[in-house]
Amino acid sequence: MKLPRFLRVLGIVVIIGAAFKGGVYVGAHEVPAIEKVTSLSGKVPDGGTPVDFSPFWKAWNIINEKYVSNGSTSTPEKTVDQDKVYGAIQGLTKSLGDPYTVFFNPEQEKLFETEISGKFEGVGMEVGIKDGVLTVIAPLKGPPAERAGVRSGDKIVKIDDKETGDMSVDQAVRLIRGPGGTTVRLTFFRDKEGLLPEITITRSTINVPVADEKEFIVLPKPSRSGVGKGGATGTSTAAAQKHPEARTREEKANGVYVIKLFNFGETSFDAFKDKIQNFFNTGSNKLIIDLRGNPGGYLGHSIDIASMFLPKGAVIVRENFGTNGGELIHRSQGYGALPKLPKIVILVDRGSASASEILASALKENGVAVLVGEKTFGKGSVQQLVQLTPETSLKITVARWYTPNGESLSNGGLKPDYEVIPTKEDIAAGRDVQIDKAVEILTK
Repeated sequence: MKLPRFLRVLGIVVIIGAAFKGGVYVGAHEVPAIEKVTSLSGKVPDGGTPVDFSPFWKAWNIINEKYVSNGSTSTPEKTVDQDKVYGAIQGLTKSLGDPYTVFFNPEQEKLFETEISGKFEGVGMEVGIKDGVLTVIAPLKGPPAERAGVRSGDKIVKIDDKETGDMSVDQAVRLIRGPGGTTVRLTFFRDKEGLLPEITITRSTINVPVADEKEFIVLPKPSRSGVGKGGATGTSTAAAQKHPEARTREEKANGVYVIKLFNFGETSFDAFKDKIQNFFNTGSNKLIIDLRGNPGGYLGHSIDIASMFLPKGAVIVRENFGTNGGELIHRSQGYGALPKLPKIVILVDRGSASASEILASALKENGVAVLVGEKTFGKGSVQQLVQLTPETSLKITVARWYTPNGESLSNGGLKPDYEVIPTKEDIAAGRDVQIDKAVEILTK
C-alpha cells in the first residue's frame, strides 16, 4: 500500500533530524527527493522552496563506504556518525552567512554556559565578525587583553599557528580560551598601522566589570593676568585638585559627571541607578555616559536605562522578526528617575555594540543626547538559544534591531554627531580627545 505523501515526507524529516543516532542506513536511491521542506505538522511553510536531499544522502553513503581514516582515532563508529551529524548542522548554519547563528556541540555547549555566567578563563576580549573578518569588538576592562594593548577594531589574523580566514567566532573563542596561567599567541592587523608583531598573552580568570563613575570639575581658565572670566581668580588648578569631599556644592554643580558602563549584564541596571543617584546628588546638569568598548548584553537593561530619560511611550527600539513575524516596538516605561533632564553626551566607538547601540540611538533620536566618538560596531541582531538535545543547542538569529526612526543597526553601525578619532600620538600621551570634546560640548 502506498503511503500518503504527508506521511512519507514526515518520515524523511524525522530520519534526517534524529535517526542517525539509531544507526539507520538509507541508500541514496531509496530516498526520494523532497518537493518542499515541511514542518512536522505537514504544513508547507510560507516561502518554502524545492529541496532535493538526495545529494546529502549520497555523500553520506560514499563517506561511509569509501573514506579511509588515518587510524589514529579510537572513537566508536556510532559516535563518529553522530559527529558527522553535528558537522552537517554546523554546515547548515554556516550556509546562512550569519556569524551569530551557530550550533553548539556538547563541548561548545559547556563553553557557552561558562561565558554567559560572567566569569570564565581566557584573555578578556569580545570578538565578532565585522565585514567578514574576525574582529575584536572590545577588550574588557583590566584583564590581560587590555593590558597587552589590544584595541577595539583590531582584526585577528592568527591564533597560535592557525590562520583565521575562514574561522567562526565560536571556533576562535575555543582557541583563545584556556586555563588560567597558560598562554596564547595572537597576531593582529590594525587599521593605519598594518600587521602588528605577534604578542603572547597569559590567560587568567575573567570577572566582567559592570560600571564606574567619576567627576570632572570644570572651572574657568585663568587669564594671563591671573584673573579668569567674570573676575574669578586663577585658582582652577588648586580647586580641581581638592579631594572630592572637600569640593563645594557650587564646584560640583559646575562640573561634568561621567558614568562608564562596561556591559549590560545582570546587575547593570541596578549599578546604573546608583551612579545616577550619585550624579543627581552633585547638583550638576552635565552628564557623559561612556559606552566605549561596551559590547552589549541584555536588551531589557538597555530599555530600562533608556526609560530613565525618555517619557512614557517613546520608542526605544524596533525588533523586526521578518516577513512572517512582524515588528515588536519596545517603548519607554517613563521611570522619571531625574526631576529634570541633564545635558547628555554619549561616548561611542568601534567597541560599542548591541545593547549599547540601542541605548545610544534611542537617546539620540529622541533628542535627549548627542553622540561623540567613532562609528559603532553594528551588531543589530537578536539571538535565541534553542535546546536541541540535553547536550547540544542552536543559537539562532530570530530578529533584527532598528532604531526609533527605522534605521537598521546591522548596516554599518551608528554614526556619531561629532566624529573624534584619537591618533597614535594621543594614545601614547594618554590624551582622551573624545572625552575632551564631550566636556567642550557640555560646557560651552
